[in-house]
Amino acid sequence: MYVQELRPVADSLGLSALVAALPLLVVLILLGGVRLKAHLAGLAGLLAASLVACLAYGMPVDQTLSSAAQGAAFGLFPILWIVVNALWVYRMTVRTRHFDILRRSFGRLSDDPRVQALVVAFCFGALLEALAGFGAPVAICSVMLVALGFDPVRAAVVALVANTAPVAFGAMATPVVTLAQVTGLPLDSVASLVGRQTPLLALVVPLVLVGLVDGRRGLRETWMPALACGVAFAAVQFAVSNYVSAQLADIGAALAGAAALIAVPHARVPAAEAVRASVLTGARSEELDERDPRREIVRAYAPYALIVTVFSIAQIPVVKDWPARATRTYDWPFLDVVGPNGLPVGGNVFTWPIVATGGTLVLLAGLCTAVVLGVHARVAVREWLATVLELRFAILTVTSVLALAYVMNLSGQAATIGHFVAAAGSGLAFLSPVLGWFGVAVSGSDTSSNALFGALQVSAARESGLSPELLAAANSSGGVLGKMISPQNLTIACAAVGLDGREGDLLRKVLPWSLGLLLIMCLIVVGQSSPVLSWMLP
Repeated sequence: MYVQELRPVADSLGLSALVAALPLLVVLILLGGVRLKAHLAGLAGLLAASLVACLAYGMPVDQTLSSAAQGAAFGLFPILWIVVNALWVYRMTVRTRHFDILRRSFGRLSDDPRVQALVVAFCFGALLEALAGFGAPVAICSVMLVALGFDPVRAAVVALVANTAPVAFGAMATPVVTLAQVTGLPLDSVASLVGRQTPLLALVVPLVLVGLVDGRRGLRETWMPALACGVAFAAVQFAVSNYVSAQLADIGAALAGAAALIAVPHARVPAAEAVRASVLTGARSEELDERDPRREIVRAYAPYALIVTVFSIAQIPVVKDWPARATRTYDWPFLDVVGPNGLPVGGNVFTWPIVATGGTLVLLAGLCTAVVLGVHARVAVREWLATVLELRFAILTVTSVLALAYVMNLSGQAATIGHFVAAAGSGLAFLSPVLGWFGVAVSGSDTSSNALFGALQVSAARESGLSPELLAAANSSGGVLGKMISPQNLTIACAAVGLDGREGDLLRKVLPWSLGLLLIMCLIVVGQSSPVLSWMLP
């Protein structure tokens, strides 16, 4: 049996917290300072966490290795199981050219470039974030905006800023699923609170986007469709995350936002030639003028409709109970950890939701997609394997970061840091989103930030008397605003639109928006931790 200690170094909480923070410092310095590849930084951080666990905390080597193995296993299933299958569905639409049909369909929804930015970057970007995440929305939406005639820099900035509100529920809610797992909090509780924070961003971001596209004139002339889109997105994201399913939150919100844009009359009025001339400074793709058969347009939308249908059916109580019975719980081998209070920790067991997980449902929708799009079984398998190959470094990054997080959590390192940080008292509510923002800015992933800092936030909250669920949610909600300035996302945006080497230019354009929106989120969390906005909490 291994008993966690909070003050293993010279019986000092401060020194122990400093030593416990070394793995995080290694990752952050290697990523942000040395600019090492994310998967190498993750592996280096895992090694540092393991050495601290064994040498400073006295955790047996076999239990340290077992903790890392459990974290890596959770990274593979269910997290990467979701991502691989979601990206596989997208690859099949590209393979059959139905993605090009979808792009042309979006281009015909409105001639107003400001509304096109909302449809493509905000609504469709949110749908892509819901299904795949991990940089896919920025890359795909940037390319689509350039094809519509946007200047490459403007297209990249719009795509980066738009990729905020949906991030916490991205990749079938992978960030909040990870947050619930590493903190031991119920998924419904975490998702519910995140769903009462990020929708407030959704009210603001569409207005920011039309301002980025066309300045004050854009705000003056298209505030109505932008506000309608934001309100519809926010309302549905809140309702679905709180009362239906975290996995469906972004899908429902994206569809609602697009429907609101179509419904508002002003959104269908073509932009004046002066607006188009000043905004669409790039070369418009001639492919957009092609006419597609109605049958093919329906098939282009079918994959996303199938995913929504499969997940909706899975929420029916009778259907939901069946896969839940297939869930297996195991005593994880070589792991016997108790907390400082002498009670066994939750990490001693491993739950394997074989069927009742988002990845399996996406796989089922993907099989249906292959049939609808006419993808031969051999080609579908080849595309799935190609997806795994494409994500090989992302797979290594996620597994190493989660292995690091599990070693820190189970050895007691996260609890030590949490007790030390709790000295901030009520100020912790303001700093909590900043920590999540910093984690995503460096790692490029809300999932990774939640894995690194989720347990720390909960420990600090319990010590300071704040709500653990609130600060855990704040980590994820603040983290989404670091996405636009992360080196990975900036590099993806530059590569997508042919701006290689101009990451610094993009950073200067999006950093003020990232900091401004972060300040809003910090004030929201402070308000929710006090009587001012406490009525917003469940």
